[in-house]
Amino acid sequence: MDDIVKQALVKWPHVPDCYGWLGLDARGRWFMRDAAVQAAGDFASSRGSWLQHAKLIEFIGRNYECDAQGLWFFQNGPQRVYVELEAAPWVWRVLPDFRLQSHTGHLADAQDCCVDEQGRLYIASALGLGVVHTQDMVYAAEAVEQGLWVPRDVLSTQLPQEFQFVLSPAAQAK
Repeated sequence: MDDIVKQALVKWPHVPDCYGWLGLDARGRWFMRDAAVQAAGDFASSRGSWLQHAKLIEFIGRNYECDAQGLWFFQNGPQRVYVELEAAPWVWRVLPDFRLQSHTGHLADAQDCCVDEQGRLYIASALGLGVVHTQDMVYAAEAVEQGLWVPRDVLSTQLPQEFQFVLSPAAQAK
């Protein structure tokens, strides 16, 4: 977490949490969801505005964490902005050596592998569960063919419970 964020938490400790305003899709893209977008539906049906400002994306990534209940958030100064997830808390890019790099730049190694009913490939690591970015399925297929990753079948609805994360903190907060 950035030092400036830690200082803001000390200075303003009782800022209310924010729900529904930020989303992460299965390609690692962040979306801002204003009141009109939220009124139009959940994150799956109403994404919002795709964030493309590099410094803002880096700031969100450096301050992206999980609470004890499995709700992922961005600590924006003194305010926790809970994140609506399309698929999982992490989006993995697969490197040529089969290591993983998260959408926030963290490196990780695969510990578990599963595929859901839609054909999405998920990898669990010490950081948690992530969906493999669609552009990296060639590397992922190579890892499976070499026996480095052995996918097991799973229903996408079972993933949040098994890997202890919440897809929609906004829905849970209601």
